[in-house]
Amino acid sequence: MDQVNGPRDLKKLSAQELTALSGELRHLIMDCVRENGGHLAANLGVVELTIALHYLYDSPRDKIVWDVGHQTYIHKLLTGRRDVFHTLRCMGGLSGFPKRRESEHDVFETGHSSTSISAALGMARARDLAMERYHVVAVIGDGAMTGGMALEALNDMGQSQEDMLVILNDNEMSISKNVGAISTHLSNIRTDKRYLLFKRGIENALQKIPLIGKPLARLVEKIKDGLKYLMIPGIMFEEMGLTYMGPVDGHDIPKLLSAMRHAKEMKGPVLLHVITHKGKGWAASETDPEQYHAVSPKKPEDAGKGFSKTLGDTLVSLGENDPRIVAVTAAMPLGTGLAPFGWRFPARLFDVGIAEQHAVTMAAGLAANGYRPVVAVYSTFLQRAYDQILHDVCLQRLPVIFCLDRAGLTGRDGETHHGAFDMSFLRHMPNITVLAPSCPADLAAMIPYAVSLNGPVAIRYPKNGVHSSFVKKESFQGGKWSILGEGDRGVIFAVGRMVDRAMEAKDILKKRGINMTVVDACVVKPLDEEMLKRFTDMPLWVTMEDNTLPGGFGSGVTEWLAGEDTHIPVVSLGLPDAFVPHGSVGELDAMLHLDAQGVADRIESALGRTRRT
Repeated sequence: MDQVNGPRDLKKLSAQELTALSGELRHLIMDCVRENGGHLAANLGVVELTIALHYLYDSPRDKIVWDVGHQTYIHKLLTGRRDVFHTLRCMGGLSGFPKRRESEHDVFETGHSSTSISAALGMARARDLAMERYHVVAVIGDGAMTGGMALEALNDMGQSQEDMLVILNDNEMSISKNVGAISTHLSNIRTDKRYLLFKRGIENALQKIPLIGKPLARLVEKIKDGLKYLMIPGIMFEEMGLTYMGPVDGHDIPKLLSAMRHAKEMKGPVLLHVITHKGKGWAASETDPEQYHAVSPKKPEDAGKGFSKTLGDTLVSLGENDPRIVAVTAAMPLGTGLAPFGWRFPARLFDVGIAEQHAVTMAAGLAANGYRPVVAVYSTFLQRAYDQILHDVCLQRLPVIFCLDRAGLTGRDGETHHGAFDMSFLRHMPNITVLAPSCPADLAAMIPYAVSLNGPVAIRYPKNGVHSSFVKKESFQGGKWSILGEGDRGVIFAVGRMVDRAMEAKDILKKRGINMTVVDACVVKPLDEEMLKRFTDMPLWVTMEDNTLPGGFGSGVTEWLAGEDTHIPVVSLGLPDAFVPHGSVGELDAMLHLDAQGVADRIESALGRTRRT
């Protein structure tokens, strides 16, 4: 590894040295991920593939686009970032995903699934329009191939015939075990070598026939076209207009280089099917790649009782007595907490693969026929199904329940994974109820309430549990906010995780002689107008949310005030109109002045301005 300061240094190494390098890279990754947390199994599985790519292609002139991007740790190590690799996922350090500002070798930023082929096709078209010469490669996993966008891109690429390579990194996994017809098709390819053996035999035989060999080859082409429907492994891709190659062992560097050289020389779109093992090189992650997909940092923030576990436990309990309750996940039954429901009711859990749009509209179909589907998804991934929520669920007022895990700041995964926008894009949709529990007990009470409503409901909650020592007087009461502490200098309307911060700030302000009321605004839409009217005589209102301020909860409160023609100074605290970088949630709160001290200081300053006015 000491000899490799950039991709060009790889080309000086022998095949034996490249194999030795792969072992060193795995040790570096494991040491760093154990300390900082991160995506372990996915990176261990693509070590040899990444080495082969950078050995054969000339990055950054040649463009390598990584789907999702959580498997680019080796790519970062091989492209001049070894000396700062220890800062991976730390605030101010390397991102866990490709970042254009970080390196010229990161040619496209990714974080969500199934986008790489579209981006790479755009780059290939830009190259051709500019009459330039370079190679474009998209690296996509078989899990990401379950996303409709990937298939749309393959269809476009096949009909337009630009020169580019798609490497299908097939490890039979996305985060959880892959599901669906495409996964089954790829499984069949792994074991069916009949076509390749047949093709090789026919070609060898034809070449030995003097004079008539080539004409005869043309004559049997139609026969081959017919036979391939029965025998060719990559028929789906061939029919889309791609040349299919593989499968090839993704951990055998010589074989990888041989296959890639062949693909590199071919014209038109090529799909190279590479078989890898997620978690390769470490027994624990090879045995359980789902568990080791993402690893927590050595010193994780106190998580309290998880919301995800509460969701699973509550759904199992409700499902025992209500057969209408079904659950839907987009390839994440374990991460969202739905796995226990699936174990108890296997016929009532639907894992649709990485296909959030399909998940939402399929759930709408269930709801239209009398069921109460619970769609559990990370907040950042629900963005991908915006139109389906609006058009297929809200327009028809269908009783679909969206459980938005990892809402707000999620920490070290950064910009692509913060659930910073859900309240803004949901709040303006007609017919939907938006709830935000401040503790797992509230989530447990909100789920049966949501089931009782005859319309769409979204429940958004953070990854971790509560940290403060305050005890709520009562759990969630359908549709109503609750008062957690009273004072006469102003009122803080806090949402979700921010209730913690509001209570901590209240204690700080009390020591300064400033007594504030704190309200748990657990229903974002519709607003609790009765509670709002109760505090119209307060000298200051403060709203707090773990969501971007434009269009968020604070906007809703100020819109209500304008509609009532009521003039009260309002301080809205939340996430800025910007993409928040990666770092621990505590570090990010402090940076944004959303920690208890920062909130207290801002409220005290606002009260000072109010008095002067």
